[in-house]
Amino acid sequence: MASAALTTAGPPRRVLGIDPGSVKTGFGVIEVSGATAGYITSGVIQAGTGPFAGRLHTIFTGIGEVIAGHAITEAAIEEVFINRNPQSALKLGQGRGAAMCACASAGLPLHEYTPRSVKQALVGRGGAEKDQVGYMVRAILGLKGALKEDAADALAVALTHAQQDRFNARVAGQR
Repeated sequence: MASAALTTAGPPRRVLGIDPGSVKTGFGVIEVSGATAGYITSGVIQAGTGPFAGRLHTIFTGIGEVIAGHAITEAAIEEVFINRNPQSALKLGQGRGAAMCACASAGLPLHEYTPRSVKQALVGRGGAEKDQVGYMVRAILGLKGALKEDAADALAVALTHAQQDRFNARVAGQR
């Protein structure tokens, strides 16, 4: 397990990051323990292009399997990026909803982050390019080789959540 300094002390946590989509949904799991975060797994749930209700079920089931198979304790998901095509945004939102329902069904706390805040947390610039985010994910987790784009984005969401927890703990400690 590769590791990098990220959070404050406490029991180990398994954080599931989700990059939602209606055709492909990325997922990434990290373990946060003390001041380290380590890579557990990542991948892409291929919902395909068939009937939409079936695709949503595939996302729901796939996220549920990741949760059950990796003892997830909390989850983080990227918020919908509104683009020019309202139909695409609606479908993306529905895919996101299927992933959120899987987390809720498992009783997981779920945290939401904007694409801009994820880029800011990892690269230091909210307008960073996807390849820069992928590079930072690999660097932070000490991973070699390429990651699928959706999986790298999901790991970035999980890492953002770990960093946000670290920040919140520091702020709470100063009060």
